[in-house]
Amino acid sequence: MVEGLHRVVVTGLGAITPIGNTVEEYWDGLTAGQNGVAGITLFDASSHACKFAAEVKELDPTGILEPKESKRWDRFSKFGVIAAKEALSNSGLIIEESNATRIGVIIGSGVGGLLTMETQSHVLADKGPSRVSPFTVPMMIPNMATGLAAIALGTKGPSSAVATACAAGSNAIGDAFRLLQHGKADAMVCGGAEASITPLGVAGFSSAKALSFRNADHLTASRPFDAQRDGFVIGEGSGMLVLETLEHAQKRDATIHAEVVGYGTTCDAHHITAPSPGGIGGANAIRLALEDSQLSLDRIDYINAHGTSTPANDKNETSAIKSVFGQKAYEIPVSSTKSMTGHLLGGSGGIEAVACVLSIQNGVVPPTINYSNPDPDCDLDYVPNIARDHLVKAVLSNSFGFGGHNVCLAFRQMI
Repeated sequence: MVEGLHRVVVTGLGAITPIGNTVEEYWDGLTAGQNGVAGITLFDASSHACKFAAEVKELDPTGILEPKESKRWDRFSKFGVIAAKEALSNSGLIIEESNATRIGVIIGSGVGGLLTMETQSHVLADKGPSRVSPFTVPMMIPNMATGLAAIALGTKGPSSAVATACAAGSNAIGDAFRLLQHGKADAMVCGGAEASITPLGVAGFSSAKALSFRNADHLTASRPFDAQRDGFVIGEGSGMLVLETLEHAQKRDATIHAEVVGYGTTCDAHHITAPSPGGIGGANAIRLALEDSQLSLDRIDYINAHGTSTPANDKNETSAIKSVFGQKAYEIPVSSTKSMTGHLLGGSGGIEAVACVLSIQNGVVPPTINYSNPDPDCDLDYVPNIARDHLVKAVLSNSFGFGGHNVCLAFRQMI
């Protein structure tokens, strides 16, 4: 803790994911090794090379979102607002006119309202410009989850959106952490939201050869660090945290779930999609988070990996971890919850931060499911297939995105 900076704590959690539509359901799914992957139902994928995804299931926003208004929202914004509301409720924080300007929202999204963009493009082509919805732009712009969450919650403090691809949710949490450290706000609602399981989203990632094509065996398609991995499984949803300065949380006698202690962010400046060789950029982000947190290497009890199930990411992330921790890397449980949830792109950092906080609270490390074939290039302890009871006092969460964006967040047990 640097003198003069505020300590920052987690007081609220919210999640809507392919394995559970609340934080409780999500954690139960993670610890049970639940698989959120299934055939695509959101559109007809029969002509697509990849026909499966990790969709949010049985979503009923009744009583959470106002029906008439939310019809004018893209799916990613609905996810973000639902998770933000759960996080705020979980925190017990009351927002009113007297404190609204000291509470803000930052939500990251890699793509934003892709579904709206696609559907309205078809309207333009088929029916002409006069039939395009007047809500098209506010539905598709990636800052709208932030704007709608602020309206729904009544926050009038710092408000922004982050679009750093698959690192966006983690960047949003890190940026909120910095604002609080420097006293620019008392509390922040932050995380990521994504809904890119659309015809264009799936086709685009398929054409880039980023997705798995295990259509005949889609339940084992998301297999991070496994020698037979062939690509990621696209997912959707949102994970949100309420962060507060320690003083603010203590003043209102809030329940504190964990403390945020480190944030490292770098850029590879290497390639539009491929990670830098040896995971150099990711390693530097990890080092910065550790330096920021003032945690020594032997204090880290768990690493929630980016772990996408792509050949390049998993190999390079393993190298990054080993380059930072050396021989100690072999003693740290490293798991990828994307094996269960799929890859939520900009939403991943949010739900994975929630998983990290819950691992600290519960003393359990979620597993990497579908792990059965060791890869010589990926030789760490990936907590294969079954959750593990393990004392977790400090944890790192990695997020890496197209464009070379790298983020590492550090959380620890409140002391």
